[in-house]
Amino acid sequence: MKASEIRKMTPEQLNEKLAGLKKDLFYLRMQHATNQLDNPVKIRETKHDIARVKTVLAELSAADNKQ
Repeated sequence: MKASEIRKMTPEQLNEKLAGLKKDLFYLRMQHATNQLDNPVKIRETKHDIARVKTVLAELSAADNKQ
């Protein structure tokens, strides 16, 4: 997921996306632990997506506090 796509989302959508990504990360970790994960790079990509969403949420929060 690209940062430009994330910036177009509303805060509510971002929170939903964050919850979904955290759930996905949990399932990926479980699959990795049981040797059922085909592509371990998905874990890293999901972590990066979580970080991107959190960054945009922090930017929006800082912008709201500034006004």
